[in-house]
Amino acid sequence: MYEEDTSSAAAAPAESGSNNMLRNIIIAVAVIYLAASLYFIFDMHSRIGKLEADQKASAESAATHNAAIMKKLGMTEASLEEAAQKFESRLGKTQKEVVNRTAQLAKQQQASEQKLRAESEKNIGAVATEVGGVKTDVAGAKTDIASTRSDLEATKAKLQSAIGDLGVQSGLIAHTREELDYLKHRGDRNIFEFTLKKGDHPKPVSTISLALKKVDAKKGKFSMNVIADDRTIEKKDRTVNEPMQFYTGRDRSLYEVVVMSADKNSVSGYLSTPKTVPAPAGN
Repeated sequence: MYEEDTSSAAAAPAESGSNNMLRNIIIAVAVIYLAASLYFIFDMHSRIGKLEADQKASAESAATHNAAIMKKLGMTEASLEEAAQKFESRLGKTQKEVVNRTAQLAKQQQASEQKLRAESEKNIGAVATEVGGVKTDVAGAKTDIASTRSDLEATKAKLQSAIGDLGVQSGLIAHTREELDYLKHRGDRNIFEFTLKKGDHPKPVSTISLALKKVDAKKGKFSMNVIADDRTIEKKDRTVNEPMQFYTGRDRSLYEVVVMSADKNSVSGYLSTPKTVPAPAGN
């Protein structure tokens, strides 16, 4: 019994010492936290004060700098405000001018479109008129072609065949320029025109030569020489529109000479040759 009391008494001071130590540690930590907090608050306050001072100094420096610039430029706040007002006024005027110019351009564009439309309609009308004229011309051309055909048929009806001076049936004989053109148009034979003067040297016509010896315009008679294959063929006292025939060439082709008109010292006519006869050199 006495021993138990002694143990309890010994344990009590030990437990009391542990509690005091824990309390001292907590107090020390609290003191350290409080000191750190106070230091942090003081440091933050110092920094904020410094930032505010720097900001104020920067603002004052900027104001001083701006004032110096304005002073150098000879400007004041009043003049700056006046310049701003002038700029706003000019801006408003420019906007108004832009609106007016836009309206003017739109009006000009509308006028141009109306003018272009009117010119297009006018041109379309002119084209339609020209097309109508072309149709009329085509109709006229058809009429002319029909008339030409009619004239050719009439000319063909007037053409006559005849017996040549060799007794060979001749083809169609042309008596006029119109009939000669018809013969050329038919293309049945080659046609070579000529005009001979009395006393001239023999005149080459196709592959032969012709020479007028004499002519009697009143009686429509003449005499000529035909030079072919290195021989001369005399055609004496022939009459206008009489086919003068002769054979020439390797194939003995039948040539015809027809005098269509006779003057005092000359005659005119044509030479007719078969299509199988080759054209002379230079023709």
